[in-house]
Amino acid sequence: MLHSASVFSRRQLLKSTTAGFGFLAFAGLLGAQQQRQGAAGDRGPLAPREPHYPVKAKRIIFCFMEGAMSQMDTIEYKPHLQRNDGRVAPGGAILTASKFRFARHGQTGTWMSSLVPNLARHVDKFCFIRGLHTDTPAHPQAVIQLHTGTALAQLTRPSMGAWLLYGLGTENQDLPGYVTINPSPNFGGAINYGSAFLPAHYQGTRITDNGDMPNLRPQIASSLQRRQLDLIQEMNRDLARTPGAPEQVDSVIESYELAFRMQDRVPALLDISREPQSVRDAYGVRPGPQGSFARQCLMARRLCEAGVRFVEITQSGWDHHNNLHQGLINQCDMIDRPTAALLTDLERRGMLEDTLVLFGSEFGRMPTAQGPDGRDHNITGYPMILIGAGVKAGFSYGATDEVGLHGVEGRMHTMDLHATLLALMGLDHERLTYRYAGREFRLTDIGGRVVNEIFD
Repeated sequence: MLHSASVFSRRQLLKSTTAGFGFLAFAGLLGAQQQRQGAAGDRGPLAPREPHYPVKAKRIIFCFMEGAMSQMDTIEYKPHLQRNDGRVAPGGAILTASKFRFARHGQTGTWMSSLVPNLARHVDKFCFIRGLHTDTPAHPQAVIQLHTGTALAQLTRPSMGAWLLYGLGTENQDLPGYVTINPSPNFGGAINYGSAFLPAHYQGTRITDNGDMPNLRPQIASSLQRRQLDLIQEMNRDLARTPGAPEQVDSVIESYELAFRMQDRVPALLDISREPQSVRDAYGVRPGPQGSFARQCLMARRLCEAGVRFVEITQSGWDHHNNLHQGLINQCDMIDRPTAALLTDLERRGMLEDTLVLFGSEFGRMPTAQGPDGRDHNITGYPMILIGAGVKAGFSYGATDEVGLHGVEGRMHTMDLHATLLALMGLDHERLTYRYAGREFRLTDIGGRVVNEIFD
């Protein structure tokens, strides 16, 4: 055991080592030393845990369309709006019909825009939630609320993926249980995949669509890194044997070994060039920013197939206060084919039976004009789509009014969405709590209703 008077202290070594996961991980985990280990008890904080009731979905892929995709032009057809283009709506705004053609698809005859022809071929798998509403029309607050359950950035809460990992643990001890690919630095940044007051090991692991993991990038040769790690681990074990040592030291030791193993396994897992060319072509993989979402979709499938419990992928750029027409063409070109290919691939591999895909934005767009070519934010009635494990296929729950402004049937708040997603994963949102600052916190705060009507 090195003492504080040593020329080269243990703390200095952790700070200066090039192992890439030394002091930062140690400090983060020990920062939770006054908190309980969580539902895992003595089995370790990331060990698999029993759900509260039978599981409908084993994993979630969240396709996040950041910036508020215009539902009026993509997945929400309103004949009354189309017939009344240019007329004055209540409040004096001008109704604006979509410029894109809608047609019926599938055995359900669901209306879908010409912007998403590949997604349209899957409509009979879709469970539409059409009456969502949230609390604030500002992007940062709404995005944070969608991810953490609260719109107040100053009251940072754990992200949805962190709650799932806390409640269920991970079944794969060589990979993170929660991965976020290309999270946007806008609208909350790391808050959206953080663990807040939950122990640090529940936060999301950030990677890029090129397979880079900034927090685990090796800085030196593996053999030398192994020697450094062995030295650090021996000091950790010395500390663990010291009377009064923090209980989390054993978890720190395990986390270092996991990080080291991940550096070997994860790069290969994220290397989509290992996929057959036919698969890459199906997803529409191409170089540069135009192919980013396709790469994310293929990575998401590979991660879920390898045992990751929660994967979020992001397509930014939907904030169309202007340039709506061409902007939607560009955006849909980047997400339509890859998302459809992801659904096809999951189904072909038998994974859609236990994988839930969530597709949507932090809120929607207005049925009225903003300037010559734009739509403003709508928080009172907008849709999201669920596909796969546990939900009814070819089904719509809730509805907005005749022009798509307000939810009028089956209205669901963001807290209801969270409660429902947790239930699909086998978790009771009222029982999934963590004591912090003298009170029990949960993802759904003091609200939330499970919408059993959408369950298969």
